[in-house]
Amino acid sequence: MAMSGPPSGRRGRGRAPMADINVTPLVDVMLVLLIIFMVTAPLLVTGVPVNLPETRAKGLDQDAKPTVVSIDRDGATYLDEQPVGDADLPDRFAEIIAANAGKAEPPQIFLRADKALDYGRVMRVMAELNRAGLNRVSLVSSPDDSGADSDGSE
Repeated sequence: MAMSGPPSGRRGRGRAPMADINVTPLVDVMLVLLIIFMVTAPLLVTGVPVNLPETRAKGLDQDAKPTVVSIDRDGATYLDEQPVGDADLPDRFAEIIAANAGKAEPPQIFLRADKALDYGRVMRVMAELNRAGLNRVSLVSSPDDSGADSDGSE
């Protein structure tokens, strides 16, 4: 009667050691990292925390990077994430015009304003943009996920 014990040395002699790398775990890790980056990348775009109003409008197609003017809940104004005082707005807008002097059309401006802000505060910034000649202004909102119609009915 044969005893069952550890495998004998003869069984493994015919096989060469495997030198291939198992790529399945590597692919799994890479897919997980890809999903993480796809989810977090849009969150890194916005700089100044603004509670935007929700609309059902579609997004704009853009070729060049626009200048972003943000107004937070406290009424502080930011130009591309840099705080700007009300007295400095005309000078900063004039710099934008000067930087784009040779182009066929004025630069695109995105205006982001907190929905709890006074309407007059937003209009003062828009008036400064208009006075400077920056009339390609887009008001930024977040998408409405409620599915409600524009009149508020379901």
